[in-house]
Amino acid sequence: MNAAVSMKKYHFIFKGLLFILFSLAVSCQSEDEPIVYKEGSTEYVNSWMYEQMKKYYLWSENISDRTNLSLDSKEYFKKLLQADDRFSYATQASSPDTFPKSIRSSYGFDMAVIEYEGKVYGMVLFVLSDSPAERNGMKRGQLIKAINGTLFNSQNFEKLYVDLAHSDQAKIQLTEYAAQTGFSAVKEIELGRGFTFSQPMIHKVILNNTEKTGYLAIPHFDIGLASPLLQVFQDFKNQSVTKVIIDLRYNGGGDVSSAAALSIILAPDIKPNDLFIKFKGNKNGGLVNKSFKEALEMNEPTVSYEALRAAHPAIEEVYVLCGSHTASASEIIINNLKPFMKVISIGEKTTGKDVAGFAIEDNRISGQQGWTLYPVIYKLANASDEGNYSNGITPSVVLNEIQNLEIFPLGDTRETLMNRALNGVSAAKQSTFSSVKVIPLKTIQNDTDHFLEVNFK
Repeated sequence: MNAAVSMKKYHFIFKGLLFILFSLAVSCQSEDEPIVYKEGSTEYVNSWMYEQMKKYYLWSENISDRTNLSLDSKEYFKKLLQADDRFSYATQASSPDTFPKSIRSSYGFDMAVIEYEGKVYGMVLFVLSDSPAERNGMKRGQLIKAINGTLFNSQNFEKLYVDLAHSDQAKIQLTEYAAQTGFSAVKEIELGRGFTFSQPMIHKVILNNTEKTGYLAIPHFDIGLASPLLQVFQDFKNQSVTKVIIDLRYNGGGDVSSAAALSIILAPDIKPNDLFIKFKGNKNGGLVNKSFKEALEMNEPTVSYEALRAAHPAIEEVYVLCGSHTASASEIIINNLKPFMKVISIGEKTTGKDVAGFAIEDNRISGQQGWTLYPVIYKLANASDEGNYSNGITPSVVLNEIQNLEIFPLGDTRETLMNRALNGVSAAKQSTFSSVKVIPLKTIQNDTDHFLEVNFK
């Protein structure tokens, strides 16, 4: 063999070895090191979303491979979700369209859609304090004839409802109805989108025959609610109430700790270490059990368990008014008190939000607010391991609050659900005849809290 041939042979072998070594290096990198995407790129964002959801999402095992990372991030997140997941969402500060919208959050009220004598109306169910709606004279029981000049009818009501939730301003035609005087003159108001902050509770003591009843309507379970709850129930106890009605029909949820505070006051014969709630996560999240005291202290450290227990009124059962707007922390009151006392719920089936989680923020780029994920991380259960009410909780007494065209303010003893609670579930049932037909809305869940946040310490 001559020298030239020998050199070519070794050169070929050397190049082959280099190729093998390079292939091994690439293979090791792809298996052991994550792919690095350009900072701020769509792939950079979506890859992060994928990793967080695989780690925390309750149904992480059902997430497919991270395919098509170049997809728009809003759409990519949706593709990671379980098909029947109604509650997980993601927001980006620079994209207002990613934030959940509802009539309640935009204008401070919500409505049912009804039909009466062949005409369709929006019936105002509640109005939040110091909201754009209240400042413009709206109140419970009013009837909406038209929005932005378009009259309600059986074909357009859903579109009018959704369009109103996504609008920044609206003109609304209102009328009122009373059994004695009939319809009032129509008036038009103009609403602009605005912020509505913490809501006051409605509470009073009602003397019904010889029985004293404490009535409390809670619009939202805000952090810091423990202190005002304590004051209300100290007053109830001082006035020797023997019955309590909690109105949660328009309470879309809020904080677990404030719901725990109310439960601590209501439940008879409990101890601080009694199990209150179970959080069931994926293989990473595991099972987290919280006692009454632990659940309270997650976000309500200023009011003690002992102080709340001292305000417990002389009751062994509680009446809860509920409906399709009742969700999240409100459903915890109904479900998680059951192992400890009789819970008599009156109204309609609740939303069915038996899940919780925590916010996950993308803060990798200094000085820039990235996406925030709000995924379902835990399923909820009570001390008896009862949960799985994703289709809603059916109340003890099923009763539609809209029996007639005239409905009364919350807390009024003539109001349908209130009247039934005051007189007991064994009271004579009201007539089933109604001249009003309630038309179901597909988008009713839009006004509930989209996220029940927990803070495990």
